[in-house]
Amino acid sequence: MIRIPSRVVASLLLLGALGSASACGAGARVRAQTPAAPSHSARPSPTAPPSAVPLTEAQARAALVTAGDLGDPWSATQGAATWRDGVLKATTGAPDCRRLLDALYTDDLFGTEGGTRAVTGLDDAMDQTQLRYQVLALDPADVDRTLAWMKTLPRTCARFTATTDHGTREGVLVDAAGLPELGDARQGLRVTFTGETDDGEQTVLTLDVAAVRVGDATIALTHGGPGFVSADTTNAFVQVGVARLADVRKQARLRV
Repeated sequence: MIRIPSRVVASLLLLGALGSASACGAGARVRAQTPAAPSHSARPSPTAPPSAVPLTEAQARAALVTAGDLGDPWSATQGAATWRDGVLKATTGAPDCRRLLDALYTDDLFGTEGGTRAVTGLDDAMDQTQLRYQVLALDPADVDRTLAWMKTLPRTCARFTATTDHGTREGVLVDAAGLPELGDARQGLRVTFTGETDDGEQTVLTLDVAAVRVGDATIALTHGGPGFVSADTTNAFVQVGVARLADVRKQARLRV
């Protein structure tokens, strides 16, 4: 059964009150399975600020989604999930696939150098899923290069085998994931890990990865857990997050 948190749905219904209602409404169209490549000639997003005012650390923190936005059963994280070290701490031979594994384990698609960053983690104890959510102010060209790299992964790393730090082998599938048409550039992935316990029981971990650039600000998230993870819920996180960012930028401009 797919559960979308009621507070997420309520937030989507309120998006019209934010400056970007037309782009962020609950009925926003979802892109095709392979989203368009980032382009410098892409039409500017209606959510982008009219002037390139750098995002401050305080604004980035204010733009983070919270447990209050999502409602039960989401709460502030209690720490790294038990599956993180057991599944994501792994390596493989192909450089791009190894880079992907490293980015998933560290929750860092865009590197660690420069720029404003704010991050939060939330847990759904009922489904044992976690949401890692970041708001970043990085060079747009650097972000677009990372998004372009992400777009290649369903082809270059569609199916590969990884070895965990515990020496177990796991199969990894990488698929493109459609995202709502928000921001100036975006890319989504669904990464599925399969393996076996010592008793021969099959294990599955699913991670949705999404990144959306809105002007000079970027939101990035991973939403994952054992078994099935709802893509609808992931897309709702994206919609609420982009709307929150637009509202923070709007309030900042009003105070100038």
